[in-house]
Amino acid sequence: MVRTEKLIGRARVAMAAALLAFAADAAANPQWRGEWPRTDFSKRTVALEEIQSGGPPKDGIPAVDQPRFVTQAEAARWLDPREPVIVFEHAGDVRAYPLQILTFHEIVNDTVGGIPVAVTFCPLCNASIVFDRRMQGAVLDFGTTGKLRKSDLVMYDRQTESWWQQFTGQGIVGRHAGTVLTQVPSTIVAFDEFRKAYPKAQVLSRQTGFSRPYGRNPYRGYDRVGDHPFLFFDPVDPRLPAMERVLGVTSGGKTRIYPFAVLSGQPVVNDEVGGEPIAVFSQEGMLSVLDAEVIRDSRRIPAAAAYSRAVRGKVLSFERRDHRIVDRETGSQWDIFGRATAGPLQGARLKPADSGVHFAFAWLAFHPGSEIYGSTGVARR
Repeated sequence: MVRTEKLIGRARVAMAAALLAFAADAAANPQWRGEWPRTDFSKRTVALEEIQSGGPPKDGIPAVDQPRFVTQAEAARWLDPREPVIVFEHAGDVRAYPLQILTFHEIVNDTVGGIPVAVTFCPLCNASIVFDRRMQGAVLDFGTTGKLRKSDLVMYDRQTESWWQQFTGQGIVGRHAGTVLTQVPSTIVAFDEFRKAYPKAQVLSRQTGFSRPYGRNPYRGYDRVGDHPFLFFDPVDPRLPAMERVLGVTSGGKTRIYPFAVLSGQPVVNDEVGGEPIAVFSQEGMLSVLDAEVIRDSRRIPAAAAYSRAVRGKVLSFERRDHRIVDRETGSQWDIFGRATAGPLQGARLKPADSGVHFAFAWLAFHPGSEIYGSTGVARR
């Protein structure tokens, strides 16, 4: 009881501080112009009052601009097999970016398979998204503004100092206001699953040029279902707990989310979104990076990904058999990366859906018209 009262007290203090920060920033917008002399504040798609300070100053959470990579054997010395990594692949170049590193940097500016990308992670929204950094003939480099909107990271590009909403990839303030970065498919899985699928691929090194307590979680207990998100002032959609993890899918002008509470009992889903046949694969055993103070002590959560079910002129349906994902039409076996690893379709790949794993409050704040997939297989509005 005493512990509960202390937690409630801390929550009230944090909320009061957040409200004060919000009020201060609303009045400090003219000061932003002094801090950001190159940012064109006359061009914007959102009200400046919607943007608040997250605490750190500009680049107070430093992006990784010269990423180094190590072998999987070397990474295994400090990376638990169950820890989550963002896996990005292009033109045969496959790399893993551990969330234990991205939690302290939020952005990695990299070039993979010849294309410049920004690998991003907003812990407050549990949003990991990879963007193509090319925009209007230029290659942009991204940093952190220290600002939040709807509890989500606001990035900036160093070329024009335009501000960008990480969750949507949209420019919201400055020269690039209204333009949208191209999102490229990526997958979050446990390090062990990455090693099995891509045994020769490399892993982002802890040698980032900064001294940080990698492997520890500065947001201890943040993802407990039932808690309220930090610096989020919009009404929370009542259909789901704010901190429920969901897999969001967009196709054909429709959006649908798959709550992890549903996927825990239905690890393979055959569905249709916006006219596109969609498969959702989920797999237990990955650690949360937002639970325990030391990540390797955190609770386990599922990994999840979505793909088109159309491949080689067929629409497949999938099921779980003996802890394996197989299609009913050919009996081929598939992994969470959407690759056929055995059977008649071995070597085939499913096309990734436009999707991502986020907290429910964030997805529904940016996509309020989303349908929610229920345990009976029926989407509710």
